[in-house]
Amino acid sequence: MFDEIHEECGVFGAYRLKDAAALTYYGLHSLQHRGQEASGIAVCNDHVIEVIKGKGLTIDVFNKQKLELLKGDCAIGHVRYSTAGGQEYQNIQPIAATGPLGEIAVVHNGQIVNDLELRRQLEEEGCIFQGTSDSEIILHLINQESGDLLERAMKTARKLVGAYSILIMQDDHLIAFRDRHGLRPLSYTRDRDGYLISSETCAFEIMGIYDSITIAPGELVEFKKGLAKAYQYIDPKECSSNMCGMEYIYFARPDSVIEGQNVHSVRKETGRQLARKDQDLNADIVIGVPDSSLSAAMGYAEEADIPLETGLVKNRFVTRTFIQPTQSMRDRGVRMKLSPIPSVVKDKSVVMIDDSIVRGTTSRRIVKLIREAGAKEVHVRIASPVIQWPCFYGVDTSTRKELIGANLSVDEICEYIGADSLKFLETDEVRQAACPVGLCMACFDGKYCTSLFSHQKSLDEDLADV
Repeated sequence: MFDEIHEECGVFGAYRLKDAAALTYYGLHSLQHRGQEASGIAVCNDHVIEVIKGKGLTIDVFNKQKLELLKGDCAIGHVRYSTAGGQEYQNIQPIAATGPLGEIAVVHNGQIVNDLELRRQLEEEGCIFQGTSDSEIILHLINQESGDLLERAMKTARKLVGAYSILIMQDDHLIAFRDRHGLRPLSYTRDRDGYLISSETCAFEIMGIYDSITIAPGELVEFKKGLAKAYQYIDPKECSSNMCGMEYIYFARPDSVIEGQNVHSVRKETGRQLARKDQDLNADIVIGVPDSSLSAAMGYAEEADIPLETGLVKNRFVTRTFIQPTQSMRDRGVRMKLSPIPSVVKDKSVVMIDDSIVRGTTSRRIVKLIREAGAKEVHVRIASPVIQWPCFYGVDTSTRKELIGANLSVDEICEYIGADSLKFLETDEVRQAACPVGLCMACFDGKYCTSLFSHQKSLDEDLADV
């Protein structure tokens, strides 16, 4: 319906805490912005893992009766938007299986780029896959390795290439680790006599906890016997800080802290950066496209000393599952999600702040809405660089031939969306806003921080078509 970037997935875990399933439910609810396609929780109770999962929002999948069935003080959970693997039930996480150590459950945020190579190897060794998700590869690798759970997890982590924040649960034992490049966020915190682990710190804050520890790139944290112990599973010289730039720009909630930087503050700074490029623009008001662009709009308005207004209102009851009844209704679809306030924009020169442009169709529709509401000028400012490359690290972006920024110049995009003017940030400006955090900006500059393995062929074919 809309040409947005999808937020892929979120993971949450509760270790040695009473009502672990309920805590995980609330944690997943806080991470719902990272995936609305499916939700699931696994709980370990007396050596047995119970899993409840299904398609839809967390609030739709779980109710009081289902949560009461999930007894135990260790739990892991997942909210999903599929990037690797389809929407089949078998791909919904947590994924659990019985192996040499007994029952094990896994949740994963990110995307493994050497997935096809690993899957082929595992199938040759006799492994049978129930689904198509790369997360199932992680479970098979753990069961194929030798040693205890810690040793198996470390050996598995060394074999994975790509973006991953992973939780593994087995009996009274929970392990969390991140990829060596730190592409996806993961943190943990102490809660009473146990621990909570989450993709974003906003899930801790709803429980009244504001201090947390970031799991470093290439680091594994073992929760065992009531303690948390950190290990570096790979030589630190092989690790780097490449947090996905879109986490700050779009994915994460503004109240989350990622790598020590508050997301809202980083977004405000991107807005200020945009305003500094606009010193000759005389506009009447600044508006942000809800929700992820509002912080950048605040920064722009403060820096430019132009009034910040609420010019667009979001209908919060339209989800990604909203289905257009007919093709002829598609152009009206944006009105189901966003409504302009005519009394705010009428006869005004408007600066419209948005976080990104993917295919350009949504931007075009929003600009049209604002003009129809009476604005005399619409100047579009994007709080990120031009998206020109697909992402292979767990973000559902298109091929280059479908990305408007890979095919048209900024002036041509401006004409297509019907704006009076259009400006983007540069990659260095986003890095400056997030400083000192190192960022992966591959979707903007094509500089991937890992080999792409079999995905390189699809990229090469994509380039040949552009």
